[in-house]
Amino acid sequence: MDISVRDIGPGDLPVVTRVITESWGGTTLMVLGGGKEVDVVELPGFIAEAEGEVAGILTYVEEGGEVEVASLNAVLPGRGAGRALLDAVRAVAAGRGMTRLWLVTTNDNTHALRFYQRYGFDLVALHRNAMDRVRAVKPDIPAESDGIPIRHELELELRL
Repeated sequence: MDISVRDIGPGDLPVVTRVITESWGGTTLMVLGGGKEVDVVELPGFIAEAEGEVAGILTYVEEGGEVEVASLNAVLPGRGAGRALLDAVRAVAAGRGMTRLWLVTTNDNTHALRFYQRYGFDLVALHRNAMDRVRAVKPDIPAESDGIPIRHELELELRL
């Protein structure tokens, strides 16, 4: 299956809003290591498409000469959309002379941790009990997922 990737455009707002809301319960997420709440539909990003269907969406933040992946949602998992989206944001970061592409995920997100490490990301920090701070801003975040307590944030980076 061929995956094509393009920039998110103004006409994509409804589909981006739907996908992000279905995945995260809303469009506001914490970025910059949990230090700032943003509406991710206002961020730059990419849409991956397969046979005319949305296969995935990635949004990102540029700050301090680095790029943080704010959200990555594979709508059609296992078909290469996540990899294609990371390739696109990696090319943007490298093209702008940035040296670091990074992201934060939670300790329960074992599928994502496997995916990111296979892509080449390295685990560089464990932010113990960070979810207490995040829940102070977003109390609707669940306490567990798949029977795993959601307590910590894990920071991964890809050096460019």
